[in-house]
Amino acid sequence: MTDARKMLDRRSFLGSAALAGVSLAAPAVFAQTPDAGMTQQEETANTNMRRNISSFRELDWKPYFSNTTNGAILVDTISRALHYWSEDQSIYRLYPTSVPVSDELTRRGRTEVIRKVKNPTWSPTPSMKQRNPDWPDFVAAGPDNPLGTRALYLSWQYYRIHGTHDTRKIGRKSSNGCIGLFNQHIEELFELAKVGTQVVLI
Repeated sequence: MTDARKMLDRRSFLGSAALAGVSLAAPAVFAQTPDAGMTQQEETANTNMRRNISSFRELDWKPYFSNTTNGAILVDTISRALHYWSEDQSIYRLYPTSVPVSDELTRRGRTEVIRKVKNPTWSPTPSMKQRNPDWPDFVAAGPDNPLGTRALYLSWQYYRIHGTHDTRKIGRKSSNGCIGLFNQHIEELFELAKVGTQVVLI
């Protein structure tokens, strides 16, 4: 197998995931792959929504959390923003994000950070591999890894808040379920968040 064949062709690999369709009963099937792939028509339609600046604003934690024990992360999938509050509320951060490409892939509700990984590796889920046996079993850490330089694993299986090497994704509906940040932002959030940090997706 040539080096070129071994390289993960992100666009064709992830684009085929979107074409495969997603079961509403099992939205996590494609959640670990951050880029759903977009047609030219979809990209054109989203040109004016990539940053959603008008909705990108500071929020208060109180409508969403009863407390900030262990810190709190709010992901607003409409404004495509992630909000972080430290436990003592002395630190607040607001980051632009990528969000799932469709409602079927969007999971909302309460979860928490259960694991933190520097330079994460990536593997397709069993369902992904069954449907696409030619996909790689494993992608090492590095510039071809869909999870960027850091990943916060959530209690929902296959869901992550992670970085991305493809900065074009940020501010767009471009993922299959995960929430993506610029690498420099996930690296900062990684140091602020802890195992047990509360997470709410709205």
